Amino acid sequence: MTQINIMAMRHSAFYSPLLMTISGGFLQDEGLEPRYEVATPNNPVPEGIRNGKVHLSQSAVATSFETLENGGTCDIVHFAQINERDGFFIAGRKPEADFRWKNLLGKKVLVDHLFQPIAMFRYALHKHGVDENQIKMIDVGDVDAIDQAFRNGQGDYVHQQGPAPQQLEKDGIAHVVASVGDAIGPVAFSSLCASREWLQSDMALAFMRAYRAARQFVIDAPTEEIAHKEADFFPGIDPDVLSSTIATYQKLGCWSPDPTISQKAYNNLLDVFLYSGLISQRYPYDTCVISPPDA
Repeated sequence: MTQINIMAMRHSAFYSPLLMTISGGFLQDEGLEPRYEVATPNNPVPEGIRNGKVHLSQSAVATSFETLENGGTCDIVHFAQINERDGFFIAGRKPEADFRWKNLLGKKVLVDHLFQPIAMFRYALHKHGVDENQIKMIDVGDVDAIDQAFRNGQGDYVHQQGPAPQQLEKDGIAHVVASVGDAIGPVAFSSLCASREWLQSDMALAFMRAYRAARQFVIDAPTEEIAHKEADFFPGIDPDVLSSTIATYQKLGCWSPDPTISQKAYNNLLDVFLYSGLISQRYPYDTCVISPPDA
């Protein structure tokens, strides 16, 4: 077996196509033994890829925009989608079967302030005609801090990826009331990235064969089976919660069979980031996105 080093910017059931590639035996079928780690401030994705310690990573196309805004050229490119929709949810203190985005007006919302999640949240408000200035968007820190703050009683609503809000619901603390992905529609959200050099390797071809097979598996397989195979990634999460979260992502249409990052999804991403003022122009698709290596 040849070791393949895989990194993630963060961890969620939203990334099930990649997690299944790692945990479902698909890489081993290609002669690859996965080593998986989550990035930290002292061990970031770009540095790992550039120094050769990481072969590929879960990322987001939008991570390239800072380089482009500074006039640079992307040496790390995005070659496959993981999700073609936002995977965040809004959960509140009480059930709201008739939830409307305007229900957030005047409320305190614990919002994930990482650059892409907050840009998507703001765009969802915009699409639904809600003035973001009339919402108290609270930044309490990283995903663990957000979860703990809401559990401790802070905020009226919370903005999280699954299965965190679904576990809050299971624990009787919150009720999931809305999906940001449903509010925005298709968009180039999370991706796989690597160096242009690695993408020309035989390892990259083998990885893509495994990834395509695993991706189809999470689209088609019973969610209980997927959750069982991914359980080790989610200690402390109820198996039924993980299964139901995966079912929600299947239904939402996050995972299409074709892993190619589409031009349409990329164009929608540009709309989101232009609205938030995070980019100054519409960068061409091929500045940071390429086709999968076996396409």
